[in-house]
Amino acid sequence: MERARPGTTRRRFLKGAALAAVPYTLLPDPPAGARAQAVDYPSAEWQPATTSNYTVSNRPTACPVDRVIIHVTQETYPDTLSIFQNPRKQVSAHYLVRSADGHVAQCVREADVAWHAGNWDYNTRSIGIEHEGWVDRPAYFTDALYEQSARLTAAICTRFGLPRDRAHIIGHYEVPGTDHTDPGPNWDWTRYIRLVNFA
Repeated sequence: MERARPGTTRRRFLKGAALAAVPYTLLPDPPAGARAQAVDYPSAEWQPATTSNYTVSNRPTACPVDRVIIHVTQETYPDTLSIFQNPRKQVSAHYLVRSADGHVAQCVREADVAWHAGNWDYNTRSIGIEHEGWVDRPAYFTDALYEQSARLTAAICTRFGLPRDRAHIIGHYEVPGTDHTDPGPNWDWTRYIRLVNFA
């Protein structure tokens, strides 16, 4: 037997209207530590790393940002996002650039410390940008990847007041104590720095 549905009465309507009129100031505050998911770079898509793979901070107030570190993933774009979202991996970067079209994903807020450099001091003072591809497969370093990454790096340099040069835009292989070789010998640094400066 079907149960009769309550009709829309004037009283029910007024109750609903009263609830809709509750001012936002009376609603509970968001939980401590909650953040808006707006990206720092307007062209980026928010693809958050798990909170187990980075350190919440308040940069540059907590510590200055004085460099951008360029990486190559040694993985595909979707696999890299999965790694950043896996709490067992203990790795992340602020940004990931896709090879085919230069699409940019932001995975960690710039104010927070991504775990990308393998050196805590460098992690705290840098923005890490991963690029889809392999160091020994130069076909992954497409025009779109270089151009969109250079625009991103230029925007970061502007935001943090960094010179657009090789002293402040470095490869992962230049981080003290690292055993990584990325972005590798096929990365065209001359072209990249020129693009950053023209962006």
